[in-house]
Amino acid sequence: MSTPSTPTFRTIDDLPADSRVLVRLDLNSPVEDGEPQDNRRFERHARTVRELADAGHRVVLMAHQGRPGRDDFTSLSGHASILADHVGRDVDFVADTYGEEALAAIEALEAGGVLLLENTRMCDEELPEEPPADKAATEFVRTLAPRFDAYVNDAYSAAHRKHASLVGFPLALPAYAGRVMETEYEANTAIARKEFDGPVTMVVGGTKATDVIGVMDALGDRVDRFLLGGVAGELFLRAAGHPVGHDLEGTDLFDDQWEANHGTVESVLEARGEAIHLASDLAYEGDDGERAEVAVAEIDEKTDAYLDVGSGTVDDYEPLIRESDAVFVKGALGVFEDERFADGTVGVLEAIAETDCFSVVGGGDTSRAIGMYGLDEDDFSHVSIAGGAYIRALTGEPLPAIELLRRADDAGA
Repeated sequence: MSTPSTPTFRTIDDLPADSRVLVRLDLNSPVEDGEPQDNRRFERHARTVRELADAGHRVVLMAHQGRPGRDDFTSLSGHASILADHVGRDVDFVADTYGEEALAAIEALEAGGVLLLENTRMCDEELPEEPPADKAATEFVRTLAPRFDAYVNDAYSAAHRKHASLVGFPLALPAYAGRVMETEYEANTAIARKEFDGPVTMVVGGTKATDVIGVMDALGDRVDRFLLGGVAGELFLRAAGHPVGHDLEGTDLFDDQWEANHGTVESVLEARGEAIHLASDLAYEGDDGERAEVAVAEIDEKTDAYLDVGSGTVDDYEPLIRESDAVFVKGALGVFEDERFADGTVGVLEAIAETDCFSVVGGGDTSRAIGMYGLDEDDFSHVSIAGGAYIRALTGEPLPAIELLRRADDAGA
């Protein structure tokens, strides 16, 4: 496996000593009873925060939570204490983003101190998707930027957004990448940048078939075989002539996505049929409430919701994974949150973990299965905390926030 040269960006290793740094994190979390829940993002970002504080920088953090109008749109006050536990030092919080209270707290921060500002999405100028130059001209950016020596973007999972805190500040300050940004970028672009000696396999599932079908179409010959499950898997079975991949009464997962993507599904299946491996059996909830399985060849009519690939499919997929030099995962093969229907997802993850290959598990939902079923993250090359940005990286689409980090590096700003 070899890696061609690729454009880089500056990292926190390149920061001048004793800097006052503005750091963008992605701490967006599930919210229960009004309280944010600890998750992998806090642990990952804590490394960047800890390194900056330990180096004696004055560290001011920005992050978002939810969107206006949604139940999870809330203050970041609870996030500060969760992050502090992971960082191992106090994280102060100010219920302001760029007003007088925030500016006073920023000015008072001492070397090694850490301060979290209020939810960036409570600022009217944050959310609209606009060109970076327009975002750099907002009052939000123009007010905060002069208070800092540098900007650090660690929010890889939001790097596909053109929000002020992501694309405005790199035009106003010297810009650097944090540790999460570094590691996510390196792993998630590997499928396009690295040359592998053996087969490259992609496990494709989940409920957002439109996303993964686009990935399959874009990757073309970079992947030697695709192992399908989930909604995308059923849609491909439908394209292959099986009576599945459509909605039952009360569901809306299949028909709209089929309407939007059936042309691509059919063309991909025709062009790369030998590389696409479809489920040979599917699992559903039997009359007794237990897991039941049926061979795809024996399905005459879809009368049950299929919630996982069957055990025969897992047996088919495992040897393909074990002989791979690289495996990329996008989406679960079944409803793994229900233990009855976790066999497909857990089976392929176990096979990957036991194989000496380069492996990336992408997307927050799929990566949750690793912890839920006692697998060890260290058995995978990388477990991504990104969703939309991971999709964009796989398809080769530019990520605006990363393009600006590269530009800053090229300009030596």
